[in-house]
Amino acid sequence: MQFDNRAVVVTGGAGALGSAVVETLLQAGAHCYVPVRSGTVRPPQGDCVTFVTGCDLSSEAAVEAFYSRIPDLWASIHVAGGFAMSKLTETSKADFDRMLDTNLACCFLCCRAAARRFGAAGGRIVNVAARPALEPWLGAGMAAYTVSKAGVAALTAALAAELAERRILVNAVAPSTIDTPGNRAAMPKADHTSWVAPQAIARTIAFLASPDNMATSGAVLPVYGRA
Repeated sequence: MQFDNRAVVVTGGAGALGSAVVETLLQAGAHCYVPVRSGTVRPPQGDCVTFVTGCDLSSEAAVEAFYSRIPDLWASIHVAGGFAMSKLTETSKADFDRMLDTNLACCFLCCRAAARRFGAAGGRIVNVAARPALEPWLGAGMAAYTVSKAGVAALTAALAAELAERRILVNAVAPSTIDTPGNRAAMPKADHTSWVAPQAIARTIAFLASPDNMATSGAVLPVYGRA
């Protein structure tokens, strides 16, 4: 995969999966732009990654302002999101709305901003759904999260059809449990060897976002590892 210094947005690029995506893209020659809401981020790796702080992905104005700064956008990858376990009877409407805002609305706003910025050459959008989006029965005890990620999968398919004539390919990945330090700490007794590595997901995302992907669009690819 060769990106030839193409501009690529990676939301959530300071997190466990997002940083693996950024690293993979940098190795392939991309220039990454990473929006960060607040807090301390790791130092940029050279001149080919730009962290933009103070960007609230739930704000229409902030998202549009962020994307307006990026020259010649080629791809937009949407890793940012959140997770919450909660039984149906213990889930408030505010909890439900929070999952929709964090996982679906932010993804929608970034997809829209990217589509407005792509030029005549088209572009690539890659979203991150989750295994329960494809197998919703696995969402017991996390219905709000499952619905929000199912929305990401549906949004991906709808946008792939809508944007096809502009040569914008839209896909998503649906990981199972990702092998991150946070997940290991939360589930210390689980079989970590069956979890999928962030680097493996990152390579799949990078291909879908790359110029080498010339035909695949509308796919929500399972990335389950051995789970």
